[in-house]
Amino acid sequence: MGALEFQLVLLRRMADFQPELVEEAVRKLGTTTTAMREANRRWQAMARGGRGSGGPVRRFTTVLGPAPSRRDITAGGMSCEARQWPVPLWPDLRFEVVTAPGGALVQEWLVRAPRVPVPPLRGVDDLRPWSFVIDDVARALPSTPLEGTAPSRWRLLLTDSGGGRHLADFTWGLLQEVTPVTPAD
Repeated sequence: MGALEFQLVLLRRMADFQPELVEEAVRKLGTTTTAMREANRRWQAMARGGRGSGGPVRRFTTVLGPAPSRRDITAGGMSCEARQWPVPLWPDLRFEVVTAPGGALVQEWLVRAPRVPVPPLRGVDDLRPWSFVIDDVARALPSTPLEGTAPSRWRLLLTDSGGGRHLADFTWGLLQEVTPVTPAD
């Protein structure tokens, strides 16, 4: 497994929300949806079997190589280490793995690359799939974090300028869709 297969793993989870974008990305990568499913199967096997030395980060370094970027951050009041790798499919983003002291995995998701500006984001109407990461949206719009619907998924409850509410769904930290919340009858 390498960087190509890792991108296919990311795409596999996104296919539930954006099948057309995923198909286009798979073609752009010069591969197939069958290869995407196989890469995901292999990644899941590595995740379940990777409890040995090196901790959870070993899986990423085995597939992606040493992280070109490492820095100390604070997450949930804890001193953590963040490692980032480029993702050719999304050149303005990095795949970030955050670990706690001792190597426990805290977070794994796509983030905006350093010094890359966020696309204009004035309101909910500006949100387009695959254009924003969680941090972009949470910083720009009134939002409340919610639990995601599956592993590697997150949600934000957004409030627009008119008081309307919307759910923003993210997979691997990348925006997938925004849907209006309708009041319960």
